[in-house]
Amino acid sequence: MSSRIWRSYALRFLDHTNFTVTSLTAGVVLYSCSAGVAYFSLGAVACSLTVKVLKRVFRQPRPLHPKNKRTYGMPSTHSATITYFGTYIPLACAYLPIHPSFPSSAMSRTVPPLIVIPWAALIAISRIWLGHHTWPQVLCGCAYGFAFAFLWFAIWTHGGSQYGDIAEAHVQSLFG
Repeated sequence: MSSRIWRSYALRFLDHTNFTVTSLTAGVVLYSCSAGVAYFSLGAVACSLTVKVLKRVFRQPRPLHPKNKRTYGMPSTHSATITYFGTYIPLACAYLPIHPSFPSSAMSRTVPPLIVIPWAALIAISRIWLGHHTWPQVLCGCAYGFAFAFLWFAIWTHGGSQYGDIAEAHVQSLFG
């Protein structure tokens, strides 16, 4: 296969990463039954929704594109949300205890950031390659996702995890 065909397949995959990332996240939530992972996932949804509100405030159009999307472009929702992933996951791996549903090893702390950081960067940059956003829209989205992840992580580490422990114990008592 030529490099042009591979590039076409790669861009098509990157254009639909929201499905891939959402599916993988749902799988980890269901596998782990962890309140911390559920909280992280809720943060991703909150990041995405608040960016959509900001789009209506800024009302900056997207670049011209054959699909002619009718939503605004500033800031990029994909870039904000995937940067949230690329920031929160390394923070969790570095500072939070490993949940019992995950292997308790150094790899549980090192492998996820090694995967998520380059993947997040690739997805954010692909928004420009695909013609969905401009550089400023993507950079603004990345900055928002980065800040949102730190805020969301701070809430969890400064008292939110106590409520998570209670919720997780309740779910365990219901489903054993």
